[in-house]
Amino acid sequence: MKIETNFSCDIFCAVVDNFGDIGVCWRLAKQLAHEHGLAVRLWIDDLASFKKLCAEIKIDRPAQQQQGIDVRLWLHTANAFTHIQPAQIVIETFACQLPEKYIAAMAAMPHPPVWINLEHLSAEDWVEEYHGLPSPHPTLPLVKYFFFPGFTAATGGLLLENKLLVQRDVFQRDAFQNNPLAQAAMWGTLGVPPPQPNEIRVSLFCYENAALPSLFSHWATGEKAIFCVIPEGRIVPQVATFFKHDALKIGDTLQQGNLRVQIIPFIEQDRYDELLWACDVNFVRGEDSFVRALWAGRPCVWHIYPQHDQVHLQKLQAFLNLYCATLPAEMAASTQALWNAWNNEQNVSAAWDNYWTHHLLLQQHARTWSANLAGNRLTVNLLNFIHNPARMRASRSYSSSQ
Repeated sequence: MKIETNFSCDIFCAVVDNFGDIGVCWRLAKQLAHEHGLAVRLWIDDLASFKKLCAEIKIDRPAQQQQGIDVRLWLHTANAFTHIQPAQIVIETFACQLPEKYIAAMAAMPHPPVWINLEHLSAEDWVEEYHGLPSPHPTLPLVKYFFFPGFTAATGGLLLENKLLVQRDVFQRDAFQNNPLAQAAMWGTLGVPPPQPNEIRVSLFCYENAALPSLFSHWATGEKAIFCVIPEGRIVPQVATFFKHDALKIGDTLQQGNLRVQIIPFIEQDRYDELLWACDVNFVRGEDSFVRALWAGRPCVWHIYPQHDQVHLQKLQAFLNLYCATLPAEMAASTQALWNAWNNEQNVSAAWDNYWTHHLLLQQHARTWSANLAGNRLTVNLLNFIHNPARMRASRSYSSSQ
């Protein structure tokens, strides 16, 4: 569905966790521009990290065009944004706090922008209640609206490109059912050999995790051959320690028993989708890769972003309650056990065995889950919200009262 609009849009992204914030913002920018025709300007304060997701980025250029997006370096300095005209739609992602000069310029406009705070993804019950609520500025004639991504119809939904699921289905059918040469070619672009018969292929993208040695040890001594593909990143030093190597580099392949791992480059977003589509199970982390794993329609294990007060475990359980609601009791229990052991950094050996016993049914469930989520798309919901007359009347009413 395309919502016709000639609006301009500024998206602000402050990099906190390397790639998760950028991943969401870059996908949002591309979908708003390519699928809905908005003129998008993406402000980001770490171009070096961004380059990992978009190789064309020039880290020495404060302003550049990439894939139809106006990409700007967000400088956190006193003189920044002195002469910047705000867009008609302003999206502040993950409460990153807009520059004061930019906020003042918004308030000075004859028709202030629609100001959205795009929040983090959560399955918790309270999200439905707070989604779409206004937050008037304490001193200026501006209203900010909280927009919560989520998994139910009463939330903002998830980022999903128009043709993604069709592309996934064509890829999985043509490359992995009927065309061994296409499958080998796909893996060859990553420098990885194609799967052997009866091999389990796993992608592993996670934070540092004390449970990793137990998982690797169990895979190494198990009956099934497991090939684990690991994009370069935070987990690589821990992998090197397990295999008793001083350091690992891209292309390194190591084996212990029935476990074989290979380090691959950190890959761009579209190719990461293909990796998820190609694997039997995907270990993912944070927000962006988690949502992409859901769209992949494959069994996955989520390493949620750890928080010092353990709030992340409540968020994890909230999602599991939704995801497992329609599963048979034994499958639900095995899924909950593995995800909880992984996130609590406990020994996962028994949990993995129980989980993999149900992998064929979990595969079916993953496909059904992605299909059920597909009708609740974030960009469509966001633009519908922006064009909502009731919301706009409330905004004008507040502004005129100041």
